[in-house]
Amino acid sequence: MQYRSIGNTTVSAVGLGAMPLSIEHRPDEQRAIATVHAALDAGVTLIDTADSYHWHAGEAGHNELLIARALARYGGDTSGVLVATKGGRGRPGDGSWTVTGTPDHLKRAAEASAKRLGVEAIGLYQLHKPDPAVPWTDSVGALRELLDAGTIRAAGISNVTTVQIREAHAILGDGLVSVQNQYSPAVRDSEPELRLSTELGLAFLTWSPLGGISRSSLDGPSGSTSAGTAFHHIAAERGVSPQQIALAWLLARSPVVIPVPGASRPASIQDSAQAGQVTLSTAELARLEAALPS
Repeated sequence: MQYRSIGNTTVSAVGLGAMPLSIEHRPDEQRAIATVHAALDAGVTLIDTADSYHWHAGEAGHNELLIARALARYGGDTSGVLVATKGGRGRPGDGSWTVTGTPDHLKRAAEASAKRLGVEAIGLYQLHKPDPAVPWTDSVGALRELLDAGTIRAAGISNVTTVQIREAHAILGDGLVSVQNQYSPAVRDSEPELRLSTELGLAFLTWSPLGGISRSSLDGPSGSTSAGTAFHHIAAERGVSPQQIALAWLLARSPVVIPVPGASRPASIQDSAQAGQVTLSTAELARLEAALPS
């Protein structure tokens, strides 16, 4: 496993996106906990969750509670595991997602998340999505207050633009350690945000990093998958999975990139974790670049 930095914390270069363990079509708890344990066994030390990762109404915090139980039941040392959670989104239970970025909500949400995770301070707390009804600086100001109060140790922002990153950085300074945007072989709209994160030394966590290679849990059971791409051809030549090649490609984009692929089965995260051992050659990277959709 390779390792990368989120602020002053060293984590595995590939994290576990825990959302599929709690939303629609989620596995039973036994398999969900086995998936978390498989990630830990594979050397994964970053787990990404959120208070809004749940299925039904009234289940806020389902994923956070699940992660806390999984860590408590793990037989090994978990002191080096960073659990990153998020606040600012909600799920009414009808499949939709809401956004609430008021300072009062974010502060209450962070305190509730810390309680569910069983920690005195959240290792990394991320503003899940900008709320168009709330000034961005007000929402980010709540993260500043949470940092000053010791409720969170580090702050991150998600689903943001370069302007929002710069504004957050001005308010939070060294307290801002990460950006989490969608980025994958199929979705590269956040290239400017990746470049800025690299410039500022912010970890760039990629959600849904296997777009174009594997179906996302957000796609539903009928979501399509791709086959026969350059990622698949190189994977066949190397005797590894296309998912590993996609994650290795992401890791090669910048030293600040940390993919957080979702998983709902132990085998999935075990395979993804092995991408940390794959180093693509210059020629392979050129083949992949040439094959990417424009």
